[in-house]
Amino acid sequence: MLEALAIVLERPEHIALNRLALTAPEPDDVVVKTLWSGISTGTERLLFTGRMPTFPGMGYPLVPGYESVGVVTQAGHGAHVREGEMVFVPGARCFGEVRGLFGGAASQLVSKASRVIPAPEWLQDKAILFALAATAYHARVGASTEGGDLIIGHGVLGRLLARLSVLAGGEPPTVWEKNPARIDGAQGYQVISPDDDPRRNYRTIYDVSGDSGILDTLIQRLASGGEIVLAGFYEASLNFSFPPAFMREARLRIAAEWKEPDLIATKRLVEDGSLSLDGLITHRLPATQASDAYPTAFNDPSCLKMVLDWSASS
Repeated sequence: MLEALAIVLERPEHIALNRLALTAPEPDDVVVKTLWSGISTGTERLLFTGRMPTFPGMGYPLVPGYESVGVVTQAGHGAHVREGEMVFVPGARCFGEVRGLFGGAASQLVSKASRVIPAPEWLQDKAILFALAATAYHARVGASTEGGDLIIGHGVLGRLLARLSVLAGGEPPTVWEKNPARIDGAQGYQVISPDDDPRRNYRTIYDVSGDSGILDTLIQRLASGGEIVLAGFYEASLNFSFPPAFMREARLRIAAEWKEPDLIATKRLVEDGSLSLDGLITHRLPATQASDAYPTAFNDPSCLKMVLDWSASS
């Protein structure tokens, strides 16, 4: 019987490392020995604090995580990956009665082969960033380069959005960041405090802050006919004052979860050197220190991305 050491949120703010039996693999499945997994400061923070809104599959206990990289140890006959190949796994549901939301934080995973993609070995743990890079790519699908972008937040997702915007050409984006610890690290764009930005004619504004009360502020910064893209995850209802939005004929778009074509396109950009994933992982801890890793990821402003190392776990 397959089993794995897994991070289990037994209830809000209570993390355990439990050994769990895994669902037996089917012919179209792969078994992956996890090397690294990332901690999301968006959805996983809400799961950790118990503030996640009603969501399909929600409930405790659960195994979090959707940013995992490992090596294929078993591959079914129909798999497009081979044994020994490094792959990115966007979570799994293989823990029996323990929910997989999103199920990637475990030493071993069983996943449909169709859900994993090969990852270049030279990327090492940076390959866990494929999910956020695909999220940024998805948010920018169909984006215009006219007039420049405004991006709210200089965390990992904001930085990836900014890098993709620079890559697209045209006027470089502006990024708003209030936390002094996150001002540095710009690559071809400027990062400023909202109070230092007089501009009020942005064509597109991407919000990755998760701040449900920010819409009125952003609408005031839009050009006529401009668009606000909600690329974060929000725990509370969003609302805005209608007249300013009406006067600008503003558009509002919600960027849903990335799709497979976004992941493939992003991976191609990373592999050919167009999109850099450097400088985004700031903290690393063994998976056995998960009880320290999660609070650090959520509360330390210097922590852009925390990676859990599973290499010594089994």
